[in-house]
Amino acid sequence: MNSIDLSPVKIGLFLALLLLFFGLSMGIGFGIAEDSFKDFIAQGIATYPDVHDDKSASKIWRYAQRAHFHATGISAFSLVLILLVLFSSLKDRMKTIASTAIGLVGLYPLAWFTMFILSPTIGRSAAHHHIITEILTYVGTGGLLVGLAILFSNLFLGLFQK
Repeated sequence: MNSIDLSPVKIGLFLALLLLFFGLSMGIGFGIAEDSFKDFIAQGIATYPDVHDDKSASKIWRYAQRAHFHATGISAFSLVLILLVLFSSLKDRMKTIASTAIGLVGLYPLAWFTMFILSPTIGRSAAHHHIITEILTYVGTGGLLVGLAILFSNLFLGLFQK
């Protein structure tokens, strides 16, 4: 029986599956305890009214939803990209780099989650521009772009071949 050696893409696969688990867990959490999420928001707004406006509750709730939506959607397409990396003609080391970089896109939905966590206490704008939010956004999207560049270079230009 032929087996496929997943070792070059294991880190990327792990990151993508972890992201899928996070997204699904958030969805389950919404189903089980949506009111807890909304109470968390309401308590923060009540405690720190100076940093909020009349749209804060709905916008912050939307951050939580975006974390869930992005996590499930991005995990699906990153798994497909990692499978493309696995079956590409990339050198094993380049497969590891590309799949890991693609897997880092999982940090992007965590930026939305971070905004959800921080916004009730520091406000939406401050949470949006918080250093943690920005690092997660830039490392996540940057990783995806690096991984895609390696994969495209191999698939369409024949670079980094075995």
